[in-house]
Amino acid sequence: MRRAALVLALCSACGTFQDEAVVLDLRIIGMAAEPPEQVVTFDVNNPPEPIQLLEQLVPTKVCALIADGSFDRPLSYSFTLCLTDDGRCDSTAEQVLASGTIDDPDITVPEPQLCATVNPDGNLLAVLLESLEDDTLKGLGGVYYDVVLRVGSADFDPSLDLYGDKTLRVMPKIPDTITANHNPTMDHFEASIDGAPPVPLQLGRCIEQTAPFQMPVDTKVRLTPIESPDARETYVAPTIDGMGRTFTEALTYQWLVGAGAFTANSTGGPRDISGNPAPLFTDYKTPDPEDIPEPRDLPLWIIQRDERLGVAWYESCVRVMP
Repeated sequence: MRRAALVLALCSACGTFQDEAVVLDLRIIGMAAEPPEQVVTFDVNNPPEPIQLLEQLVPTKVCALIADGSFDRPLSYSFTLCLTDDGRCDSTAEQVLASGTIDDPDITVPEPQLCATVNPDGNLLAVLLESLEDDTLKGLGGVYYDVVLRVGSADFDPSLDLYGDKTLRVMPKIPDTITANHNPTMDHFEASIDGAPPVPLQLGRCIEQTAPFQMPVDTKVRLTPIESPDARETYVAPTIDGMGRTFTEALTYQWLVGAGAFTANSTGGPRDISGNPAPLFTDYKTPDPEDIPEPRDLPLWIIQRDERLGVAWYESCVRVMP
């Protein structure tokens, strides 16, 4: 069991609130869908039947990234298609998409996949129609629906389970320049210790890396995303008059780690009032010497998000040396 490491980490934080960027226990790190959005042809002068719109859709795969650093244990889960209120299903129409058990997500090789598929069938149609009923724009800005994940220990009280949800959207092709969103992409990440020349950060879980990126205790390392050239999509958003405005995506990065601290837990975003791009990097400070009596591998997660429900995640590992 990994309880000893957990106790040490908890004790180091006694008397203070735990940094939300430090993942010590069971956590839903992120949820992503492929595709995150779909576009359907829609003629306002000759509206199609709902079943005709459904025929334009393809299956959507929804996956979750889970961490459970405090225990070595299997986890039970379920995915439910529905509409939500505060992250819980709150709709007349809902369907369980998948359920079961996975092995420990941190140490099992290969990494367990926690996924479910939303098929374009009558169940999805019922949820979309319920969502449309409450939409004051009658679908002009898209029809939203959700997939809710429930996950917890396969052996403990299910009332302690965690919930997470992923929102998806079906957009009408109004105006006809509307295109479906894609999940963001990344070229690589760079790490630089105390201003030294940056080096590429190896991706992969700690269990899969034989030589993680090393850094001393009580040291700052700058972590910088290097985006691929097409990472930021240009897109058209509908306006109330049925026309559209063109935008370029602003990407954000959420940083999570097993111990230590970041100068910024979230980076990126829109330009500032002067038009300057938002910084993408963050500085990670490794734990203090008294908290790391021997070399320790710490998981690192980066969640990349766009403004249109697109998500991508990256897992890495750093080895902190006393």
